Amino acid sequence: HSDVWFWSIPFSEGRCSVGVVASAERFKDKPADLDACLRAFIDETPQLANVLKNAVWDTPARTIGGYSANVKTLHGNGFALLGNAAEFLDPVFSSGVTIAMRSASMAAGVLNRQLQGESVDWETEFAIPLKRGVDTLRAYVEGWYNGTFQSVIFYPESTPDIRRMISAILAGYAWDERNPFVSEPKRRLRMLSEICADGGS
Repeated sequence: HSDVWFWSIPFSEGRCSVGVVASAERFKDKPADLDACLRAFIDETPQLANVLKNAVWDTPARTIGGYSANVKTLHGNGFALLGNAAEFLDPVFSSGVTIAMRSASMAAGVLNRQLQGESVDWETEFAIPLKRGVDTLRAYVEGWYNGTFQSVIFYPESTPDIRRMISAILAGYAWDERNPFVSEPKRRLRMLSEICADGGS
């Protein structure tokens, strides 16, 4: 299903964290018991079920919902929000580390200048540029769930240049405006998705 994805994060000593992210609709026909629910999703995915066939389930499954959120302001008198405190996107592309590192780097530069006695504008030098990259990442997260990005990812005749530009964004270069898929992410992703849906013509 295009609206279902799993994570499997390996730990030491052969243990791993396994979970599923899906739309609320997908849970309606699943067991109410969370452990049974998780295993039902896994059983519908033969490759993952095969990997986990001998797994020992030693930790109860838990659920969390509505975790993507944003805040009204990224800075104020004596504070600047960094990382997930500033913006928490759906983790499908693991953008949390990117946002954490970028926001910290940007804030450190502005703060250093402010501590040196320079006049700084936190909105134009920190908040607006940070949001620009976060909005780029958000476009691809939303595109994953509404199907536009999946049609691009799974298009069999993709071109290396486009793959490179999109891969760069997902690798953390969401602020590089030389990349056309950064400067207008929603519009360009929508156009590319339409081209892929039409068979590349």
